[in-house]
Amino acid sequence: MNSVDSSFKMKVSDIQPSQLYISKKKLAKIKEKFNSNDLSTLEIIPIKKIGKEIFYTDGHTRAFAAYQAGVKEIPVIWEDEELDWELYKICIKWCKDAGISSIADLSDRVVDQKDYEILWYKRCDDLHKTLTIKRAKRKNSKNF
Repeated sequence: MNSVDSSFKMKVSDIQPSQLYISKKKLAKIKEKFNSNDLSTLEIIPIKKIGKEIFYTDGHTRAFAAYQAGVKEIPVIWEDEELDWELYKICIKWCKDAGISSIADLSDRVVDQKDYEILWYKRCDDLHKTLTIKRAKRKNSKNF
C-alpha cells in the first residue's frame, strides 16, 4: 500500500461500493474507535479506478461508519497492489444491479455476522471458485 503521505480526501458519495453487505459486529468495533471529529481515527481507505469507475477495494465498514457519523469526505489512498480486478468488476456489477451506487445505499444491508458470512463471504468464495475454474479452462484451451 502507498504511504500515508499520498493519501487525500474524497467525497463518500463519489465512491462506488464493491460490497453488498456490512457486518453489524465489524461496524460496532469500528464505531468504538472512530471519532468523527478526528478523522485520524479512521484508517485510510483504499480505492481503485477502472475506466471511469472509482470504487472501494476495502474499508466499506469504515466508510459506512463515517457516513453514519455525517462525515462527507474520507481519507483515501490509491490501491497499488495487484488484486483480482475481474472479481472486483463482478462485485461492482452486483452492487449496481442491487441499486447500490454509494455507501449510503448499504444502510438497509447491515446484517448480523452469521448472515454476513453467508450472504457475502460465501458469495465471494463461490465467485472466486467459479473464476478459478473458468481461468483454468481458458488456459487449457489455449494450450491445445
